[in-house]
Amino acid sequence: MDLLEITDWNSATAKNRLSVLSRPSISRSEDLNFKIKEIINNVHFAGDEALKEMTIKYDDVSLSDFKMTLDEINQAIKQTPQSIKKAIKTAIANVTKFHRHKMQTSVESIEVVPGVLCGEITKPINSVGLYVPSGNNPLPSTAIMLGVPSLLAKCPQRILCSPPNQEGLVDKNIVTAASACGISDIYKIGGAQAIAAMAYGTKTIPKVDKIFGPGSTWVTIAKSLIASNHNSVSIDMPAGPTEVMVISDGSIDPSFVAFDLLSQAEHGPDSQVILICTNRDFAEKVRFQVHEILDDLSTKETALQSLKNSRVILVDHLDSAFEIANSYAPEHLIVALPDARQYIDSITNAGSIFLGYWSPESAGDYCSGTNHVLPTYGYAKSISGISVNSFTKSISVQELTRSGLARLSSTIIELARAEGLEAHARAVEVRLEN
Repeated sequence: MDLLEITDWNSATAKNRLSVLSRPSISRSEDLNFKIKEIINNVHFAGDEALKEMTIKYDDVSLSDFKMTLDEINQAIKQTPQSIKKAIKTAIANVTKFHRHKMQTSVESIEVVPGVLCGEITKPINSVGLYVPSGNNPLPSTAIMLGVPSLLAKCPQRILCSPPNQEGLVDKNIVTAASACGISDIYKIGGAQAIAAMAYGTKTIPKVDKIFGPGSTWVTIAKSLIASNHNSVSIDMPAGPTEVMVISDGSIDPSFVAFDLLSQAEHGPDSQVILICTNRDFAEKVRFQVHEILDDLSTKETALQSLKNSRVILVDHLDSAFEIANSYAPEHLIVALPDARQYIDSITNAGSIFLGYWSPESAGDYCSGTNHVLPTYGYAKSISGISVNSFTKSISVQELTRSGLARLSSTIIELARAEGLEAHARAVEVRLEN
C-alpha cells in the first residue's frame, strides 16, 4: 500500500494545495446530531435512569450507582503496577512544576487618573467536570493533564467522568492518576451521556460550570451542543481529531520522524500527520521507515486508516515550510532542524512546539511538563492549550472617589448620551449634584 503521498508544493495548483492541507471531516450528519441531541435531552429530563439505560446500550454494563466508592478507588490503586505509579508520580511532578510557573495572579490596583483605582482579581471556577477517554486505550495521562492545573487553580469542586470497563469500573490507571491529583469524585460514565450529566446534573452526578477533556466524535459534538444551549455551562475548547506536523531539512534520522508520525497516526483513524521537508530522498526514507515499522505495531490497523489522510509536502525553502505550518495551525508542531530554537519567531500558529531532534511529541503527551490537551482542527490560530488559567476567571475591580468620578464625568455623560442611554448619564450626574 502506498502511504504518505508526496506533493511538490511549488508545482501544486491552489486547488491541490487546499486539498493537501484539508483535514478529515468530523462527521456531523443530521442523523448523528439527532442521536446526540436525544441523548442530551434524555439525560436532562430523566437523569440517572437515562444514564443506566445508556450504559447498558453503549458500554454493555449494568450499573446501579455511577460514583466509585472509596473501596473501589483504593482497590484500583492497589492493582496499579508500581512502575506505572512511579511514572504517574514523575509526570505529575513535572506538569506541576511547569503549570505552577504559568499561574496567573491578581493584578494590583493602578490609579488610572487621580481618584480612580482599577485592578483585577483571579478566582477559581467553582465546579469543573473532567472527561477522560478510555475504551481500547485508557488515558491516565489526560487525568494528569486536567487534574494538575485544576488542583493548582484550587477549584472547590472537581469531578471526573470516564467510561466503565467490562467490570463496571473506571480503568485502574486512570483512577490512580486522578487520585494522585487529589480527585476523589470519580464517576463510571462515558460518551455524550457523561457530558450531558455534567452539564445538567443528575441525582448522582453534580452539575458543573465548565467541562474539560478530549473524546470521541460523540463527545466532541455533545460538548459543542452543550456550549450552545445557554445553560451557563462552558467548555474548554472545540476539538477535532489529533494531528502532528513535522518540519525537516533531512538532517534528522528518518526513523525519528517515522515514529513521530506514527505516534499520532495510531491515536485514531481520523488523525492526521504531515511531513514538510526540503529533501525528496529524505522523504522517501521516511516513507520506507513508516512501512517497515507498521508491521510491528499493535496499532497498525488504526495507523493505516490515519495515514490515508496524511501527506508529505516538498518545499524549496524552510520559509515556505513555516508559511504552510502557520496556515495549517497544527496541534503539535515538531521542528526537526539543527538549532531549531532560532525558528521560534517564524511560528505564529501551533498548539505546542517541539524543538530539535530530541523532542518527540510523546514527551509532551506524558511528562515534559506542558499540557497535552491542545486545540486541534486549526483552532490553534485563536485558542491556547489547557493551563491553570483555563480553570480560573478574572474579575475586574474599580473604586472611584467623588473627585475621581468628577474627572471622568464629562466623558461618561457624553458617550452615554451619544448612545441614547440617559440613565447611564444620570447615574453620574445625580452623584455630583450635591
